[in-house]
Amino acid sequence: MGGDGGGMTGVHEARPRLTTALSGAELLRWYWTLDELGGLAREMGVRRGGGKAALTARLAAALDGGPLPEAPPPRPSRAVRQLAAPVDGDTVIPAGQRCSQVLRAWFTEQIGPSFHFDAHMRAFVAENAGRTLADAVRHWHATRAEAARPQEVGAQFEFNRFLRSWHAEHPAGTRTEALDAWRAHRALPRDAPAH
Repeated sequence: MGGDGGGMTGVHEARPRLTTALSGAELLRWYWTLDELGGLAREMGVRRGGGKAALTARLAAALDGGPLPEAPPPRPSRAVRQLAAPVDGDTVIPAGQRCSQVLRAWFTEQIGPSFHFDAHMRAFVAENAGRTLADAVRHWHATRAEAARPQEVGAQFEFNRFLRSWHAEHPAGTRTEALDAWRAHRALPRDAPAH
């Protein structure tokens, strides 16, 4: 019984309770919400920041009595001066510029109401200090075809990835059916065969 997945018995394992008695490997076998992981982290005195994947890795290490993964270095706390209105196409993007409301208003005026800070534009603003806002507008137009393609949903958004995949396989499925399928999916261990 139990075993590591030789034959299918038709009986599903029950999801264990999330307690300090779990091993790190068992923690990693199951889907847990961020709230559940946060509760266990509080109980164990494990740092909760850094996102779900980082928290899960820290908890797995702590449950196994191993060293906790290194925390990322703290971000510099030095405040960076942000662009203020008025701006124009010749305005140079300073290092540390955020995707601010000043930029949003100017880009919307230049590009139209379809403008939004997608991944391409966020990266351009963050990584192109010294370039101009006119360069950013050209970048927006140059990346529209790529932005229109379906993007991979990050691992931290497992629910969204599941729903996208489920709806692709069940185009006529209802939201209720999709949510029922999600609840059944997350109740299974991650190493269970796909159904």
